[in-house]
Amino acid sequence: MHSTPRPHDLLWGLLPEHLPQEAPAWARAALGGHVPVVVRRAPAEPGWVAMGIRGAAREQRYAAWMRLSDISRLVSPQAIARAGRWRSHAQPHWPALRALSQLAPRLDALGLAWGVTGSLGFELASGIAAAHPESDLDLSLRAPQHLPRAWARSMCRLLDEAPGRIDLQLETPYGAVALREWAGETPCVLLKTQGGPLLVSDPWQLQQVAA
Repeated sequence: MHSTPRPHDLLWGLLPEHLPQEAPAWARAALGGHVPVVVRRAPAEPGWVAMGIRGAAREQRYAAWMRLSDISRLVSPQAIARAGRWRSHAQPHWPALRALSQLAPRLDALGLAWGVTGSLGFELASGIAAAHPESDLDLSLRAPQHLPRAWARSMCRLLDEAPGRIDLQLETPYGAVALREWAGETPCVLLKTQGGPLLVSDPWQLQQVAA
């Protein structure tokens, strides 16, 4: 039995015949090779999970839903980080991979669960080429307790010392907020929730929604 899928988890088990009739041909073709799908933030009926299919081209993204009972394998961003496969990647000179090698011990030291998402996470988990030399490093950090904005600013300085572009999302109990936005000065920030984006003053206190 798999744990409840979270946003950015990779799921295996979806077959072309599971897709609705209106699904594009490229999405069916992608699933033919046992490609995983990515859990996305959206409402889902009981027994289902919202997910997206990645195609070969950047613009090929298809949003749909998957039955929980069809999941044969689940890999979380945190499991990707723990596996450490980037250390043996064929292109260690890519900025995203250099940044990951540099930041991993610092992130481990935080005592918070962190993971790799985006194209690099997809490639590291599936073995399917998805990243390229210009790929950003996309990270997720689970933050069950409130993190001060001063802490976020210090984290941004740490990321800025690493090569390439790095996007880190803080996963609060209510959704995700960009680290760089929480590190800013604006009184309200964008929180990505299952029901859609919300402007909030504190991502850990959902009732403080801005009017």
